[in-house]
Amino acid sequence: MSAVVVSAVQSHFAYMTNPKKIFTIGYEATTMADFLAALKAAGVQRVIDVRALPLSRRPGFSKTSLAAALREVEIDYVHLKALGTPKRGRDAAKKGDVATLTAVYDEQLELPEAQAAAAIMLGLAAEKPSALLCYERDPCHCHRTLLLQAVGEGAEIVDLFT
Repeated sequence: MSAVVVSAVQSHFAYMTNPKKIFTIGYEATTMADFLAALKAAGVQRVIDVRALPLSRRPGFSKTSLAAALREVEIDYVHLKALGTPKRGRDAAKKGDVATLTAVYDEQLELPEAQAAAAIMLGLAAEKPSALLCYERDPCHCHRTLLLQAVGEGAEIVDLFT
């Protein structure tokens, strides 16, 4: 994402959104019980799903069942599709091609709908302790780190499960 776009988004919403801390979590290689326990232990009150496709082969981690499980432990669920990675970026992430993932995701963040969703995400994270959710356990192999590098200036980033 260009520095000009990042600066404009951050400046425009700085008066409304200033999260002090944003958590991230990937559910790869975890159970639902451990996932929920990590969120609760960190004091997370909202999960912000930043997957383009909120589907999973892992039981319990698709949008509907995940939202229900979170609701049972009094954690809000929000899906922001525009902050997800396009297929080409997801394919690059699976191959460990961080350079391509970064290039593809930078293009995604240039889109007006992604910029609007980023502003919403920052506002939600400022309201209550929130965790960005994606699949990859290691945040270095996930676009959620790229997202927060682009728009999360000033916030403490806490990766759960690392």
